Amino acid sequence: MDKKLKTEIDDVEIMIGKVMQVGVILSAVVIVLGLILLIATGSTGYPAGVHPTRVGAILSGTFALKPYAVLMTGIFLLILTPVLRVVVSIYAFAVEHDHLYVWITTAVLIILIGAMTIGYLGNR
Repeated sequence: MDKKLKTEIDDVEIMIGKVMQVGVILSAVVIVLGLILLIATGSTGYPAGVHPTRVGAILSGTFALKPYAVLMTGIFLLILTPVLRVVVSIYAFAVEHDHLYVWITTAVLIILIGAMTIGYLGNR
């Protein structure tokens, strides 16, 4: 393996690690913020039995600092973290010219997106 390719692979591995670290830390901070808001207000920010289920409603609730919406945003960020890792892995395998794993990882990404879409549409 040539030195330039090894350096690129190392850079991609560092980038994957950073994506995972930042994703987990960011989601943890958002979840803790949601918990603090929940404890401080004693309310979810929504009437009993009402919870946002659409991404837009969750985001608008987050900007309004509604505790439940902030918690949901933190959980969404936590779920998004490994999905972003799969995206970065596709790039890493492409850099390595490992076409088989590019296709396999792309198939994994498509399955993940499909499962999230089905889950989202099933929650309507």
